Amino acid sequence: MSPTRNRLARLITFGLVATLLLALGQAATTAGPAEAVTAGTLGRTTLGGADPSVIKVGDLYVAAKSVDGGIAVRTASTLEGIAAAPKQQVWRDTGGLGEVWAPEIVHHDGAYRIYFAAGTGAAHRMYHISSASPATGYSAATKVALPGDKWAIDGSPFTFNGQRWFVWSGWAGDTNVEQNLYVARMSGPTTSTGDRYVISQPRESWERIVGNPYINEAPQPIVDPNGQLHIAYSANGSWSDQYCIADLRLRSGGDPTYVWDWYKSNGCLFGSHRTTMMSGWDPTLYVDGPGHHTFVLPRGDATAGPPSGNRFPTMFHAVAKGTPYSWSNRYWYTGTAVWWGNTTYSRANVPGSPTNTGFSLKFFE
Repeated sequence: MSPTRNRLARLITFGLVATLLLALGQAATTAGPAEAVTAGTLGRTTLGGADPSVIKVGDLYVAAKSVDGGIAVRTASTLEGIAAAPKQQVWRDTGGLGEVWAPEIVHHDGAYRIYFAAGTGAAHRMYHISSASPATGYSAATKVALPGDKWAIDGSPFTFNGQRWFVWSGWAGDTNVEQNLYVARMSGPTTSTGDRYVISQPRESWERIVGNPYINEAPQPIVDPNGQLHIAYSANGSWSDQYCIADLRLRSGGDPTYVWDWYKSNGCLFGSHRTTMMSGWDPTLYVDGPGHHTFVLPRGDATAGPPSGNRFPTMFHAVAKGTPYSWSNRYWYTGTAVWWGNTTYSRANVPGSPTNTGFSLKFFE
């Protein structure tokens, strides 16, 4: 079958699935319709690499990517068009900061802002550049002043209940024992106030399949239709096809700085191994090791509702099944996320209620 006919078949099939999902709405958690999606590898873009970050501003899709010793921005009128859009180099590491990882783009306070990690080894810290234009005129890099000044990567800003926050992956101390997720209040784009607070550690068996160190990283904040905050994140080593996406859900009325107000999904929500998936969630059919995703939201705003019903576009990196899993074989893929209602996360031997029921997420290739 030709690529065009394959694409058409994919769109027809996805349309039927999406209609079913919208009809189900906030259905109870069951084995979902993921097995009906026949996307194949057609979601793979021509952009090799990892850690996609894409937002929508007006009618424009804007993506940021680490490339050529710095950061490049691509803009397009469609999400799929990002792959073919020319790259505009907006920042280079002329100051010798070191490796440049995982730029995260948002549009806050009238400016395009890109947060990224830079450094070598234990020196990785978060930095920020900004511009009034998506693909030109960015400022010099400014270090993000996070509490404790420890190793930090994959940072993302968001606003929740009127308060600015920053979430990132970091170390508890100065050595690479494990990567935890932290939040801190922010008083400005690059300034924090108060302490940092751990909200997740890789302590569940399904997120300790591949480690040394064990990893929680790539946090992506998003607010569900009930107004509850979620941090969807990646677990297990990114050098393995066990890499997957899981979810943290803040209980209704909970304190984002209190770890026991967060409830963790009981397994991967998007991954390629059935043994690590949450009950009722199916493994991928066409890719291995999906992770480090981006919710394609208006302006990158965690509180912005999906543009159509309860589903919204995503991008993630993965390796096509049948291809040796390696960093060099990763590509950006387009996909879809759907809010999945009446989903219970459970836990034991910790403070607070042992269960919490609310929205979760299903991801489709």
